[in-house]
Amino acid sequence: MNFRDIEYLKAGTDKQKLCYRILKEIKVLDVLYDYNPIAVGTIPIAIDVDESDIDIVCCAENLPEIRDVVRLHYSTYNMFSDKLRDVYVANFEHSGLPIEIYAESRPTLDQNGYRHMVVEDRIMKLAGDGFRQKIIRLKEQGYKTEPAFGKLLNLENPYSDLLEFELLTDEELKLLIKNKHVPE
Repeated sequence: MNFRDIEYLKAGTDKQKLCYRILKEIKVLDVLYDYNPIAVGTIPIAIDVDESDIDIVCCAENLPEIRDVVRLHYSTYNMFSDKLRDVYVANFEHSGLPIEIYAESRPTLDQNGYRHMVVEDRIMKLAGDGFRQKIIRLKEQGYKTEPAFGKLLNLENPYSDLLEFELLTDEELKLLIKNKHVPE
């Protein structure tokens, strides 16, 4: 799956189609093009719940610069807020879809948000639709994404453990899922 091109969203779930339409409408990936934006999170991998947002991760060496770009284009949108510290985070809403822009100096493909999404997608493809449905149920109960995976896979530290799974082959990952999967 090439998550760097959002075209896959327009043929997906209703929420993915909505996300695609809104991202195109507000041109956020075009506006942030110089920062290598990638849409990440639960919507791209179809484990979103009603209140899920779409996250856009970016790479910015100059965080005040991306803040200025985001403010110029999106500060008038509903519920706009932003913070600049070691990273830059902006939140706003458009047509009922919450959007978060996250920027740090690390390349987008190396950021944890992207890496978690890719490994979670692999796990669900290998574990099957029943596993996906269990993740969604846990999220509906209030679990965040990585802790939901942690609960089902009996992980001590799901945030770091999931990143270690990137290095596993599909066969190794299937075996791990089989051995660690805890029925809900």
